[in-house]
Amino acid sequence: MYTAHPDRYAEMPYRRTGRSGLKLPALSLGLWHNFGPDRPVETQRAILRRAFDLGVTHFDLANNYGPPPGSAESALGEALKADFGAYRDELVVSTKAGYLMWPGPYGEWGSRKYLLSSLDQSLSRMGLDYVDIFYSHRPDPETPLEETMGALHTAVQQGKALYVGVSNYSPEQTREAARILAELGTPLLIHQPRYSMLDRRPETSGLLDALDELEVGSIAYSPLEQGLLTGRYLNGIPEDSRAASDSPFLNSDAVTEELVGKLRALNDIAASRGQSLAQLALAWVLRQGRVTSALVGASSPRQLEDSVAAIGNLDFDADELARIDKVVKG
Repeated sequence: MYTAHPDRYAEMPYRRTGRSGLKLPALSLGLWHNFGPDRPVETQRAILRRAFDLGVTHFDLANNYGPPPGSAESALGEALKADFGAYRDELVVSTKAGYLMWPGPYGEWGSRKYLLSSLDQSLSRMGLDYVDIFYSHRPDPETPLEETMGALHTAVQQGKALYVGVSNYSPEQTREAARILAELGTPLLIHQPRYSMLDRRPETSGLLDALDELEVGSIAYSPLEQGLLTGRYLNGIPEDSRAASDSPFLNSDAVTEELVGKLRALNDIAASRGQSLAQLALAWVLRQGRVTSALVGASSPRQLEDSVAAIGNLDFDADELARIDKVVKG
């Protein structure tokens, strides 16, 4: 029987999400990879238990996480039943819908039919009555935004979600989504964009500025750029790495000599701060408090511990930021 660590809230900082009353840990656990039938069940449960013991109270999923799709939610459901029954009210569980889940015209995108059907399936897989946050995972170019946001509002009205969010929306789409939701009476809580030292589109597109103006929270996914910022690629491409596999998210062509040179220079900056490259990357995303939380994955409890250690130094001086910019931007 799992008993949570009594000091689990001692170190982790919690940040208010936009203008809501919900606080999220600075680091949240994403179940995008490493949670499915191809991974040992006990390792998955050990990662979740260690996360909670370290104050990581937010577990982030989507209906299609796995592989296969749905398996990450099923894995979390088993862990919740086995280990976290007494702690449900201390957890924030989020899921999303938007990508392909089943055949036919109702199995993806942003229709009311798809979103609400998917949420029911997600709840069944996780064994939950509600999720804390339900996201539209991507904008649907063929469905009116009023319909997609209306479905999120209905999920809240039905008691199946406490808050709603969007992911991969442009600044303009985010503003319009927030306007529609405000009129419905269900505020937009949070946006989940891809954001890292190597991918600064939330800054350059004006998304972070829009979220500041709207008083909407943000949670960054891929802050370690699919593992590029973990230090695994400082000497090229390891045989057992994601870039060496057939992953659609990172391939060997992306790991150029120029990129490896940048990674080594960033690693030197990290070392000067007493951090690993991964810790530097997470701290950079969380700097200045503009980002509410950063999502990290983990293949082992030890890897998770290394990520969480980033919270020990989230401050940067102007010289450090300038050095990072010079490396990344050339």
